Amino acid sequence: MNYYAIQVKTRGEEKYISLYRALYPGRPLEIYFPRRRLNLRRKGVMTQGTPPVFPGYIFVEVDNEDSILKYQWEFRRTDGFFRFLRSNQNICPLQDKDLEVVLHFIKKVGPVAGKSRVYFDQNSRVVVADGPLIGLEGKIIKIDRRKGRAKIKLDLYDDSFSIDLAIEVIEPVMPARMS
Repeated sequence: MNYYAIQVKTRGEEKYISLYRALYPGRPLEIYFPRRRLNLRRKGVMTQGTPPVFPGYIFVEVDNEDSILKYQWEFRRTDGFFRFLRSNQNICPLQDKDLEVVLHFIKKVGPVAGKSRVYFDQNSRVVVADGPLIGLEGKIIKIDRRKGRAKIKLDLYDDSFSIDLAIEVIEPVMPARMS
């Protein structure tokens, strides 16, 4: 399987996917739009939102490299399309670290990344007990206990950006001491 990244209008990703599916029903393509669940404060009121993990990007799974060329004009004609990554002239499947990060959110985490449970070890390093942050410990750049968020740095096609993921700080279970 090959995975391709498509840049679409930011905050219009879901609209783009539903429009594409309405225009071209029955296509054997999987289209992914990974999101994360966060508590958001708007005008002093806490609400729960699901912002995207990769704002402005959707990911398409095809069975081989020739398939994307077969469907590329359908994607390009759908309203909200900007470009394929690397470029429209050089459409490349995701590889190496890019593919690893995207597959982490698509396959391991699922459509919406929930809350991770973390704790701090004796050396004040973050240890992830469970949740979507498992495997991304080295990408954590900041922990905000008050907001319950971990800021992580992600890379996609030579572009770095940071996002927040929800966390719950727990106390580690220490083995009972024998006295």
